[in-house]
Amino acid sequence: MKVAAIQHDVVWEDPPANFERLAPLLAYAAGEGARLAVLTEMYATGFSMATDRIAEPVDGASTEFLVDQAARHDLWVCGTVPARAAEGAQPANTLVLAAPDGTVHRYRKIHPFSYSGEHERYAAGDRFVTVDVEGVRCSLFVCYDLRFADEFWALAPQTDCYLVPANWPAQRRDHWRTLLRARAIENQAYVVGVNRVGEGGGLEYVGDSAIIGPFGEELADGADAGEAVLLADVEPSHVASIRARFPFLADRR
Repeated sequence: MKVAAIQHDVVWEDPPANFERLAPLLAYAAGEGARLAVLTEMYATGFSMATDRIAEPVDGASTEFLVDQAARHDLWVCGTVPARAAEGAQPANTLVLAAPDGTVHRYRKIHPFSYSGEHERYAAGDRFVTVDVEGVRCSLFVCYDLRFADEFWALAPQTDCYLVPANWPAQRRDHWRTLLRARAIENQAYVVGVNRVGEGGGLEYVGDSAIIGPFGEELADGADAGEAVLLADVEPSHVASIRARFPFLADRR
C-alpha cells in the first residue's frame, strides 16, 4: 500500500483556509497512487490552546473535510482535530481516520503535552486504536505519544505501521527524528511521522516528516523540504519477514 505523508504549513486557527490549502495536496497524493494520506496534528488550526475558539463537535467541519476528501479521492485520510463529544465538554485532541466508504475511526491522544498546558485544555484519551487499512494494520498515535515507548511496544504484535501526526517544534527536531527511528527499530514496524512546517503560536516548525521501514531504513524524508508530499510503499509482508528473520519481539519480558 502506498502511503502519503503530507508535510504542510497551517494557517493559524483558520480551518477554511487550511481546507483550501490541503485539497490540492490530497488530490496530488491520490493521483500518485496513495491509498492512505496522513496530515498533521491539528491540521486545520495549528496547535492552539484556544479551545473556546477552535473546538468543534465530533462531526464538525474539520472532520467533514476529511470524510469528504476520502470519498472524493477514494482514499483513506487522517489528521487530528479538536473535537468535543458534547456542548460544554472538554475537547480531545482526536486523530480522525476517514475511510473512502465514509467510515470514521477516532483515536483520542492519550498523552496531552503538559509542558504547553495541553492537559488543561484537552481531555486525555484512554483507548488504543488499531485499524486495518486495506490489509495494513495501522496503530494510531499523536505527537507527544512518541515519547512513551511502552505503549508502542504493547501494540507491536498487532501492528504493521504506526501513524504519528505531529506539531513538533524545531528546537526539539533531533528528538523527533531519533524517536521515529527508535519506534520503528524496536517494534520492527513501519512508522509514518508527519510534522508541520512554518510558524504557529510563536513556534517554528521545520517538518522532518519521515516514513521509516521496519529495519530502521528511511524510505522518505522531508527534512528541509518545506511543504511536500512524501510517498512510500508499506508492505505487511516485509514486516512479517523482518520479524521472522530477527525474532526480537519474542525476547521481551
